Amino acid sequence: MDIDQINLSIIKQLRSGRKSYKKIAEKLSVSENTVRNRVQNLMDGGILEITGLVDPEAISGHRIVMVGVKLKTMDLVKKGEEFSKLKGVISVSVVTGRFDLILVVLLKTGFGLLEFYTEEVSKLEDVQSVETFVVYKSYNLKIPYVID
Repeated sequence: MDIDQINLSIIKQLRSGRKSYKKIAEKLSVSENTVRNRVQNLMDGGILEITGLVDPEAISGHRIVMVGVKLKTMDLVKKGEEFSKLKGVISVSVVTGRFDLILVVLLKTGFGLLEFYTEEVSKLEDVQSVETFVVYKSYNLKIPYVID
C-alpha cells in the first residue's frame, strides 16, 4: 500500500483518536469521504490501528518491564512472533546487539515476573537466556491494556 502525504497527514491527525473525520477533512482540505476511505484502507492494510492507550503508571498494581532475550536459534522472526503471543507482552522487537529480541511486558498483581517466566516464557523452546529491566519511571509511554 502506498503511504502518500495525505495518508501521513491523516495518521498525524488521528493522534487524538477521537478526532472526527469531518474535522480532519477540513484541516487537510479533502472530503470527509476521502478521509473515511483512506482510514479504512490503512486499517485493512494493517498499517493503522485506532486503539485506546493507557499510562501504566496510573493503574495501581501494574508495572512495565523490558526483557532482553538471547536465543539458541537464528529464526528470530518466528521466535519474535511466538513471544508476541505470550500473556502480558505488549511488543517484541528483533534487535542488534547482545540480545536477539527486546520485549515490553505489562505485569500486574497476581501476574508478576515469576508467573511471566514460569507460565509463559517456559512454553517456548530455544531460549538461551533473559535479562529483565524494570521500568521505574517512564515518559510518554502509553500502552494498550493487554492483560485480562
